[in-house]
Amino acid sequence: MKLGLQLGYWGAQPPANVPELIAAAEAEGFDAVFAAESWGSDAFTPLAWWGSSTERVRLGTSVVQISARTPTSTAMHALTLDHLSGGRAILGLGVSGPQVVEGWYGQPFTKPLARTREYVSIIRKVLSREEPVTSDGPHFPLPYTGPGSTGLGKPLKPITHPLRADIPIWLGAEGPKNVALTAEIADGWLAIYYSPRLAPMYNEWLDEGFARPGARRSREDFEVAATCQVIVTDDRAAAIAGLKPITALYVGGMGAPELNFHAQVYTRMGYGEQVEEIGRLFRAGRKDEAAAVVPDEMVTETMIIGNVDEVRADVKRWADAGVTMLLVSCRDADHVRELSAAVLG
Repeated sequence: MKLGLQLGYWGAQPPANVPELIAAAEAEGFDAVFAAESWGSDAFTPLAWWGSSTERVRLGTSVVQISARTPTSTAMHALTLDHLSGGRAILGLGVSGPQVVEGWYGQPFTKPLARTREYVSIIRKVLSREEPVTSDGPHFPLPYTGPGSTGLGKPLKPITHPLRADIPIWLGAEGPKNVALTAEIADGWLAIYYSPRLAPMYNEWLDEGFARPGARRSREDFEVAATCQVIVTDDRAAAIAGLKPITALYVGGMGAPELNFHAQVYTRMGYGEQVEEIGRLFRAGRKDEAAAVVPDEMVTETMIIGNVDEVRADVKRWADAGVTMLLVSCRDADHVRELSAAVLG
């Protein structure tokens, strides 16, 4: 099992202790460091700035939002970071959700699977640098010839020669069709709310993608990086109670009532009744009551919590289920060292 340090995205201000976290992660054998974006800080700049002090860990985006940049722009960012890091970049992509895509980026959210396929295809053309990049669209036509076009668009290929034509592309995916697409066209899956209990279901989705003509990878060389809070504690009950408000937030407050991908994930796990009640209470502003509805199992399904022996047993269970990397958040360098000793030691 590998460990990835998830820095996430910034809150109101940049986090103060990231350099010490990254230094500890590299020293303690973490495989990668990831940065995210929502509608504040971006994902690439922190990796370039803080990653410049590293020598070994891979630097990944988890995730870059597809609607934030054209595919050629994202390819430029990725090849630049890959050069600066000496070939350590991982490009993690995701479609986000309609509230962000349409409300923040001013782009349509429809046809996310088709947009993702086209987006990844263009990035791979840029990175291969075999010929000027063209695309028939319809989502990202190159050259652009639509309304307002001058007709002067010219197919181009990157001036800078990519260090690697095969920069790993990992996709953030939650639903069955998106996970199958990920197995077909990507090098890894960034899984959120992964549950080892449901591994047979995930494997069915992944196998569908691996079996498609032209699939890029097989299970043997495909990475599954699962976001997983790992808490080493002798007071398991208290830790679970402390995480219930966060679970309630994502189930009840992240996304529109009509379309909340996180809620759909937990519904597939079998918590449909609780999901409905959590959403109702959360939208009514009764957040404490919403958290109280969350059963312990809803927390422990997707997180590893317990003493060192319990954590190690659970890590093995996740590895046996097909997870190759745990993406963990850490509060300080001591926390990094604690998780390294428990998971990697």
